[in-house]
Amino acid sequence: MLDIDEMSSKEIQELLQQVGHGHLGCVFEGHPYVVPMHYYLEDSDIYIFTTVGMKTKYMDGNPEVCLQVEEVRDPQHWRSVVVNGRAERLTQQQDIDRAMQLVKEHNPTLSPAINRTWIDSWGRAEVIAIYRIYPSEMSGRTTDGVSSR
Repeated sequence: MLDIDEMSSKEIQELLQQVGHGHLGCVFEGHPYVVPMHYYLEDSDIYIFTTVGMKTKYMDGNPEVCLQVEEVRDPQHWRSVVVNGRAERLTQQQDIDRAMQLVKEHNPTLSPAINRTWIDSWGRAEVIAIYRIYPSEMSGRTTDGVSSR
């Protein structure tokens, strides 16, 4: 059995800075929803750049979210971070512009969210949404492949 250790705050921040993608979990009216998601870290805030759909419906209805980020080298060497927090959709143009600049610096093609235009079966065009996640709690676990047994 592997020894699993707690990550320090510094290790958690480093992993969040390095990875840039994870799984976003949200709940609306008792229904959980988890989706892979790119994120952008600035200081302690996490930004999500996405399109309007089920995840935005869930976050607008219940802003409490969870972001899970991991780095797996092999089954004995991995790190995982869970961030709980509150998601807020950016509505002020200056906030949107600042977040878009951050997104463009890390993802110049703005993919996958707006790399092409689509129309769904109801005739709705793709609409962009940007959220800021204010973390309330972060935890991390890691293993270096060593067992104390």
